[in-house]
Amino acid sequence: MSPLIELRGVSYRYPDGSQGLRDCHLALRAGSRNALLGANGAGKTTLMQHLNGLLQPETGQLLWQGRTVAHQRQDLRALRQQVGLVFQNPDRQLFSAHVEEDVSFGPLNLGLPEPEVRNRVAHALQAVGMQDHARTPVHHLSFGQKKRVCIAGVLAMRPQLLVLDEPMAGLDLPMQKDLQRLLDGLVAEGVTVLVSTHDPNFAADWADEIHVMAQGRCQCSQPVDVLLTQPGAWHQLGQTPPEVMALHTELVRQGLLPAVPVPRSLERLLAALRARPLPTSLESVIHDL
Repeated sequence: MSPLIELRGVSYRYPDGSQGLRDCHLALRAGSRNALLGANGAGKTTLMQHLNGLLQPETGQLLWQGRTVAHQRQDLRALRQQVGLVFQNPDRQLFSAHVEEDVSFGPLNLGLPEPEVRNRVAHALQAVGMQDHARTPVHHLSFGQKKRVCIAGVLAMRPQLLVLDEPMAGLDLPMQKDLQRLLDGLVAEGVTVLVSTHDPNFAADWADEIHVMAQGRCQCSQPVDVLLTQPGAWHQLGQTPPEVMALHTELVRQGLLPAVPVPRSLERLLAALRARPLPTSLESVIHDL
């Protein structure tokens, strides 16, 4: 089965001469959770803007469902109906006076009838928990609320692929958990999701596949379960391994857990420990955690 979307050998240079992408390859499976890791300046945002057609490759190809996307009005319009991009800074994306107006902008531009637009806006605001703020002025919203409205504006377009640039930045822990549940719900409905992040713990816990950027290239694309067994690979890619990996290694050495599978998070590791018979001296410690 061909990927939902793919970059093949894409290179891009910014007008100031700086290199954004260098012979970059990336493929995303339909219905998958994807985390994009990389240091600042690695090319994550540049890659994401290529997926939405905001930037045009100097060399290489962008393919949607196996077909090359031509950077012409008709192809780009069709692509942007299917690929929704949420910027890191919500103020770059919000431009209407009220929440409802902003979320309705995309569907209205599609020429949809008014009842359909209202229905899409209502469902999108419900999905992000902002249904009670439909008539709230955008400038009255908190940072986290603005991010939710940006996501709602993209969801109202009913995309097949949702691309989010650092969506967790600036959100407190409860808001991050709410966003993670929202993304899980979208994937359950068949939406493919790509999230850029600096947090390897989130990536390991949430994603199906991890993609690592460095110097404008995607240096690695691997299933999470594979990368969790390769601590050396994380260091070679300039990434800090998820915290769970070191603890799991020690528990394996102590004979308390099997070498595989590696739990994806500390919470899952504790659950695995609780499910196994332990020495009496450790039982009380584990159950107190």
